[in-house]
Amino acid sequence: MKLFRTLAPLCAAASLCAIGALTSSAAAQEKPPVAQYKAGDIVISTPWARATPKSAKVAGGYMKITNTGKQSDRLTGGSFLLSGHIEIHEMAVSDGVMRMRHLPKGLEIKPGETVELRPGGYHVMFMQLREPVMLGQPVKGTLVFEMAGTVEIEYAIAPIGARSLPHAQNHDNHQHGKLPERDHSNH
Repeated sequence: MKLFRTLAPLCAAASLCAIGALTSSAAAQEKPPVAQYKAGDIVISTPWARATPKSAKVAGGYMKITNTGKQSDRLTGGSFLLSGHIEIHEMAVSDGVMRMRHLPKGLEIKPGETVELRPGGYHVMFMQLREPVMLGQPVKGTLVFEMAGTVEIEYAIAPIGARSLPHAQNHDNHQHGKLPERDHSNH
């Protein structure tokens, strides 16, 4: 009986841990919903940006862009509600030094390819910020493509220094489940 009183709480704790591990494992296997925007043959997935300190004058925007068509398209510009203008940039290591450069002709998206804009690589640069980008407060913007035209999007905002968009931020208006696709092909 003494052994039962000692082992019973341990067995109960072990069971709870096992249930928690199974629940966490199942949740980890769930893929977060993806915000998608479509214009012509271009699909933009999960646009996001980082929050900025109050004094920041620039910020970066990230996403995946897929060209489902048979001809190349080119991201040439756009807008971000909190900035004066945006530029398309690339960061790359050259002679052991990380360098950022403006792509004045934009970024080509070849047929059938997906290009990921991410920290340390291609990105849109929001220039002349008029106010800070605030964590958790989505910001509207547009992207402009040579062929697909202008697409209205909304950037989710991640913490300062984030390397990717956290799961909790990867929602349109914090709804759960698959997000509706927005078709802007008639713009």
